[in-house]
Amino acid sequence: MKKPEMILFDYGQTLVNEAPFDGVKGTEAVLRYCTENKYNMTAEQIQREADAINNELGRFDPARRHLFQVEVPRHMFSSYLYELLGIRISLTPEEEDRIFWDAASPGKPTEGVTEFLDYLNRQGIRTGVISNISYCGQVVEQRIRGLFPWHPFEFILSTSEYMFRKPNKRIFQLALEKAGLEAEKVWYIGDQYECDIVGAAGAGIFPVWYIGAIDMPYTSHKEVLTAGSWEEIRRLL
Repeated sequence: MKKPEMILFDYGQTLVNEAPFDGVKGTEAVLRYCTENKYNMTAEQIQREADAINNELGRFDPARRHLFQVEVPRHMFSSYLYELLGIRISLTPEEEDRIFWDAASPGKPTEGVTEFLDYLNRQGIRTGVISNISYCGQVVEQRIRGLFPWHPFEFILSTSEYMFRKPNKRIFQLALEKAGLEAEKVWYIGDQYECDIVGAAGAGIFPVWYIGAIDMPYTSHKEVLTAGSWEEIRRLL
């Protein structure tokens, strides 16, 4: 373990504590902009079909999602879903993503992260974000920079824009290229063991498992540096 020149962060349940996902609320918000609903589908019916598609793909199954390493941008998913169900929406993909996401899973900074980012800034340690996320990159960047308007993240990588999902090492390699750094000079902090910890280590990046806002059961791994608060990680630095 070496003091890093840069720390890369996961987004959800790491930088930001998101409320539990509620696809029905997100769909209800989008349906306000509906111009055609051929079969008079309700938000609940639409979400059931979305869940069936996601289950078929294995996208969000905690036991299998790390195996799903190619991103499906939400605008592609919703184009198929809505056209299948005879629905038309008068929104751009970016508008639809923002409206759906804000209603389905609003978020706030995790406890202590603003102070931790301030510390990194004072120490001259660079920062960036890699997020497994299907929302448009512009929308993701707007949310993160809106929650941390004072912090100079050098880049925010959304897998919706770059095809590969963590734990695939290609998305980490892209971040290293953008940073202009070798892997041993970088740490990666995230909340998911397979995607964040195994993925970063596979790319040669030192991983830190942040469990301070974890939203699922987890099994500890003795060989992994695990922290329950940002103050623990600051002390390591």
